[in-house]
Amino acid sequence: MTTAELSQTQPVRKKAFGLPVDTILLVTVGGLLAFGLMMVYSSTFDWSYRQYGDPSTIFLRQIRWLALGLALMFLTARLPYQWWRRLAVLMMVGTIGALGLVLLFGSETFNAQRSFINGSVQPSELAKLVTIIYLAVWLDSKGEKIREMGYGFVPFGVIVGVVAGLILLQPDLSAAATVVLVATLMFFISGADLLQMGAVTAIGAASALAVLQLSATGRQRLTDYLLGMQDITQASWHVQQAAIAFVNGGVFGRGLGESHQKFGFLPTPHTDSIFAIIGEELGLIGCLFVVVLFVTLVWRGFKIAAQAKDPLGAILAAGLTCWVGLEALVNIAVMVGAMPFAGNALPFISYGGSSLVVTLTATGILLSISRREATETIPRKTRHTGILRERMLRMAQGRTYKPNVKDPRQGAAAATNANFDLSRRNGRGRVPRVVGRRDSH
Repeated sequence: MTTAELSQTQPVRKKAFGLPVDTILLVTVGGLLAFGLMMVYSSTFDWSYRQYGDPSTIFLRQIRWLALGLALMFLTARLPYQWWRRLAVLMMVGTIGALGLVLLFGSETFNAQRSFINGSVQPSELAKLVTIIYLAVWLDSKGEKIREMGYGFVPFGVIVGVVAGLILLQPDLSAAATVVLVATLMFFISGADLLQMGAVTAIGAASALAVLQLSATGRQRLTDYLLGMQDITQASWHVQQAAIAFVNGGVFGRGLGESHQKFGFLPTPHTDSIFAIIGEELGLIGCLFVVVLFVTLVWRGFKIAAQAKDPLGAILAAGLTCWVGLEALVNIAVMVGAMPFAGNALPFISYGGSSLVVTLTATGILLSISRREATETIPRKTRHTGILRERMLRMAQGRTYKPNVKDPRQGAAAATNANFDLSRRNGRGRVPRVVGRRDSH
């Protein structure tokens, strides 16, 4: 009589560059990077020629930042993510120091002092990644104590408040809001109860209202948004020009490099407005392609979080995924006029050294969390789902089912009656056509 084969795990095969990482995530990021390089050149060749006498100058700068980002991605992919426990506190101290220094010695651009080296290095971008890493380590260390006000809610508020407050002083409203929203999602994922989440939501809403009242920029953005919802001609200049780009692009677009709005109409067409350039040159088809890539990235990120080996990996992967997904969502929503203006870059696509390098570093950490050893096993769904499934199959055949004693997971109640044969083929469970067949040996 054959013995039931009930194992639902299988060895994980190596997938990419010698590591068993998430190949779909790697391919998706590669597609976004290639698409981004194409659009950066398309949106900057005229400006680069007029400014520097060479249409490729800005594009080549992006290539250099991409090379640095890829190097950090491969490094962090090979580095065990548990090592971030040792570095989290030091990184947070360094980030807070950099946020303070930029207020004193940073370059001023567009009435904001938020970068070094003429806008090339923005500490606020690094602060997003470091805050996620630090919070993941901190939340994991608290465990069930996260539900206690003194151990969870109050320290959480202090950590996030310090980082977001320093970013607001630059001022950079969109980066501060991103830090707060992603931190709140991580707090919820880690096990905060509804009372704590209600308190976080109330304090966050009150803080946002206060910032809008105190910031002339925030008030103007909110006013433009509300007017634009009623009449697009009353929206801000940025949103109006983006709408013209999408209308001109139609379904299939004007053609790569043929945008009109990038010639002095759309502000910063290579950074915040690059999605509108995609809409004008590649049309609705191009926009949907970008959206599908980001949806795939978010799906793989949360799948990595669900299959993480420990709570630290799960919280860290979820936080990084929420961050990248939120950045993309906000950028796209702003360009189509669905939310007030925010200066979020489109991850992997917009021009910008800090954003590209930090986002690729985060991708490396995600790949590290997805790594599996060659002999390691992970749960895999099969057609067989346990004793209940077997009993239902037996009932459908008109037979009485009793569990198999040779399966250790069926406990003391197991008996030897009508074994369920579950052979395996290519790693998947296969239910035989004749259930309960007796084989002679």
